Amino acid sequence: MSPKSAPPPRLLVFGGTGFVSRAVAAEAVARGYDVTCVARGTGGAPPEGARLLRADRDLPEALAPLRGARFDAAVETATLSLPWVRRALREVTADHWTFVSSISVYADTRTRGQTLAAAPLRPALCGDEAAYDPAADPEPSQAHYGGVKLACEQAVREATGDTAFLVRPGLVVGPGDDVGPFGYWPLRMARGRTAAVPAEDGADGLPLPAQCVDVRDLAAWILDQTGARTAGVYDAAGPPVSLASLLREVADAVGHDSLELLPVPEDTLREAGVRTWTGPRSMPLWPGPELYGALSRDVASSFAAGLRTRPVAETAEAVLRDRLGRGANTPPVAGLTPVEEASLLRLAAG
Repeated sequence: MSPKSAPPPRLLVFGGTGFVSRAVAAEAVARGYDVTCVARGTGGAPPEGARLLRADRDLPEALAPLRGARFDAAVETATLSLPWVRRALREVTADHWTFVSSISVYADTRTRGQTLAAAPLRPALCGDEAAYDPAADPEPSQAHYGGVKLACEQAVREATGDTAFLVRPGLVVGPGDDVGPFGYWPLRMARGRTAAVPAEDGADGLPLPAQCVDVRDLAAWILDQTGARTAGVYDAAGPPVSLASLLREVADAVGHDSLELLPVPEDTLREAGVRTWTGPRSMPLWPGPELYGALSRDVASSFAAGLRTRPVAETAEAVLRDRLGRGANTPPVAGLTPVEEASLLRLAAG
């Protein structure tokens, strides 16, 4: 008789229908895990092959169906709810925990090249239970957001005895993202002609920074560390690069031969009323000085721990396919409309 095969690892994903959590669930299904997702189920379905436990985590008994069950690992992605995290830690039995935090826990987002070990942290906000709707508020106050995330980290560490994997992503990009600033650029570059981009240098005289991680690479790393039962705190971001080089890579990947990138000085952008970073009438990914440090973190320790990131060009191609497949004519969350960009280009031409 052949030996009985071991059952697949049982993974519990809190979420499973949102951007990051769905990518984690999809990666786990692809690896043969037995995946259970806990979500309201109002934001879409989990990946095919994963089961969904519908639960409103604002309700005290939402996780009651999980009592008595044991999981090999749990991945918690709660955005702004410390009570959700505390309740999950009490109610759920898992051999290993991952908490997806954020680089917004760091207090200094201006200084370039900081390491995880040396960067100061924000105060933890242990009493804040404010709801967060990413569709309505894609960029919440970072002090608020980071403070709640740090309080959640502390709760996880206290409950698990420092055996959990705490991962702090920076800007997460990739197919399925509907609120971040990156998605503007593949669509814009694919239209061709003259595209307005920020001038290369920032207010400090150095090239504007850019740093991101593809959600699929983040999910793969989380599953790698889950399997290895990794403990500790790590940032999750790709290598820091200049914004100019990132946009050129996007352009080379999806742009037409007719595409020309026209750098627009900061003064001209401000004169035209263009906003930094994200939102309507913005120049997406154009950081103000307050974000130079958040977009140039030293992530050598994360790469030493197995993080691997794909080329930005590959991400741009996947984002373009995703956006076109879901309808590119939907109003963008971030960026300039064609009319606004044409007005900016006229102003830049003098």
